[in-house]
Amino acid sequence: MNDIHQKHYRVAQWATGNIGRRSLQAVIEHPQMDLVGLFVYSDAKVGQDAGELCDRDTTGVIATRNIDDILAAKPDCVLYMPNQTEMDVVCRLLESGINIVSTRSEFHHPDSLEPSVRERIEAACAKGGTSIYSTGSSPGFATEVLPFAFAFMERRLDCITKEEFADMSSRNSPEMLFDGIGFGRDPATRSQTVQNPQSLSPAGSMRMTMEALSLPLDDFTGSVEYAVARHPVEIAAGKIEAGTVAAVRTELTGMRNGKPLYRRRTCYYVTTDIDPAWELRETGWHYLIEGDTPLDIYISFPVPEADYAAFSPGLTAHPPVNAVPYVCEAPPGMRTTADLPVILANLGP
Repeated sequence: MNDIHQKHYRVAQWATGNIGRRSLQAVIEHPQMDLVGLFVYSDAKVGQDAGELCDRDTTGVIATRNIDDILAAKPDCVLYMPNQTEMDVVCRLLESGINIVSTRSEFHHPDSLEPSVRERIEAACAKGGTSIYSTGSSPGFATEVLPFAFAFMERRLDCITKEEFADMSSRNSPEMLFDGIGFGRDPATRSQTVQNPQSLSPAGSMRMTMEALSLPLDDFTGSVEYAVARHPVEIAAGKIEAGTVAAVRTELTGMRNGKPLYRRRTCYYVTTDIDPAWELRETGWHYLIEGDTPLDIYISFPVPEADYAAFSPGLTAHPPVNAVPYVCEAPPGMRTTADLPVILANLGP
C-alpha cells in the first residue's frame, strides 16, 4: 500500500453547496480523515451538526461562520469550495499552517494570477509551511489528468479537442436553465461573442496542462453558438417554444504558433430536434487526440436520468478529497497537477 495512505489527516470543509455537501460526506466516510471543522455561509446552518447537513450520522462537528473556529480546530487541510474566492481568507488559512485543496479555478495556473496576488499567496504558504492546490472535474480531472494520460501515448501532439455534452432536459432548475444558460430565449437577445477568452475558468487549467507538456499556449480564442428548437418541447423546468434556444455550444481554444492546440467545447441542450442539426452525444466527454498516435475516446456516465442529480456532484467533489494527503505532504507553495505525484485514491473501508 502507498505509504501516504498510512497517515491520518484532520480536515475542515469550507462551504456546503451542491459540491461542498458531497465533499463533506466523503470526508466523514474517508478511512484516513477526521472531520474537525465546518464553515457555512447560511445563518440557518450555523449550529447544526455536520452530519445533519449532509444526511449522515451526527459527527459532533458544529457548523460555524467564524473563521476563528476553523483555525482553533487546527485542521491539516481545508477543502475550500465557496462560490467566490476571498483572498484574505485563503491567505489567513495558509499562513496559519493549514493546507488548502480547492475547486476554485483561480489556482490551476499560478502564473495567470495577478503578480501581487500570487506573491501574497506564496508568502502565506512560506510563512505557514503550507500548499494550495485546485482540482475538480472540468477544470481539473477532465482538462488535466486525462490529457496527461493521453499524451503519454504521443511523441507528436497536434491538437487536443475535448467536448463536453450535457442533456439538461431533466434538470428542474428554471433559473439556471432559462435565466443563466438562456434556454427558451430568442437567440438574437443572447451574446454572440466571448469577451476576454483567456479569463474564462478553464483557461488557466489548459495553460498549465500544455506548459507541462512543453507546448505553452500563446493565446486564446472563444466563440458561442445557439441552436433553436424545431418544435415546442416540454422539459422538467418548463416549456421550450419552437424557434427559441434549445442548445448552446461554447468553445475555448488555446493557440500555439497561430494554430489550435487545445480546444475545449461544451454543448448544453434540452432536445436533439434542433436547427441547425448539430451532432449531439449523450451526456459525457469526448476527446479527439491528433498526433502521431491518434485517439478518439468517449466517456459516458451510465446513470439513470432520475439519479443524475445525486450522482453528478461527485465528479467535482471527489478529486479534491482524494488529493488531500498529497497536498498535505507537498512542498510549500502553489501546487498544480503537474507538480504532484500521481494521486491514488484510498478506497479502503
